[in-house]
Amino acid sequence: MKKYITEFIGTFALVFCGTGAVIVNSLSDGSLGLIGISMVFGITITAMIYVFGNISGMHINPAVTIALAVGKLMPKNEVIGYISAQILGAFLASGLLCFIFTETKTLGETLPNGGILPSIILEIVLTFFLMLTILGITSKKEYSNLAGIIIGVFIVGAILISGPISGGSFNPARSIAPAIILGNFYSLWIYVTAPVIGSVLAIILWRYMDEKKE
Repeated sequence: MKKYITEFIGTFALVFCGTGAVIVNSLSDGSLGLIGISMVFGITITAMIYVFGNISGMHINPAVTIALAVGKLMPKNEVIGYISAQILGAFLASGLLCFIFTETKTLGETLPNGGILPSIILEIVLTFFLMLTILGITSKKEYSNLAGIIIGVFIVGAILISGPISGGSFNPARSIAPAIILGNFYSLWIYVTAPVIGSVLAIILWRYMDEKKE
């Protein structure tokens, strides 16, 4: 149960702070900008990894959870609990933001502003490299203390690259909650499927390369 509670809290923090930054940016005439928004996402993820990473691994992302299960790096009987906790955390965060910022027209939802195909490709490719980064840094004990920083920095860079095109999601929970609360479903499928495809491709490659080492 502790694992699910930490995944709930971690995903709540990610969505509340990250999409909250998007909302604040839209209400303050772009005071944060893309750099500020990406930094908020990265810093929040870094903080949550250091606070709760030793309990649940701090996936805070259904795509990561699914990939780890496919790669047999976590018990499959925990997958539903992890994903449920992540999505509930995201929904509570988006609901609270909607309550706080009643004047906003956005909840930080991710939209394919640069086109559907470019958005799909960016979400797949960048989630692929995010997953490889997670697997690489967590597999080496000598670098484990740097995991939160490296993953957070990667997220900052990935959002800077993809933000203007796809919105920079890489996380189904982060996109599902704002979209459903706003009733904006037309592109949601991109942000549910593309990150999962990217993360699963990464774990397949990782397992293949790992077997070759043996």
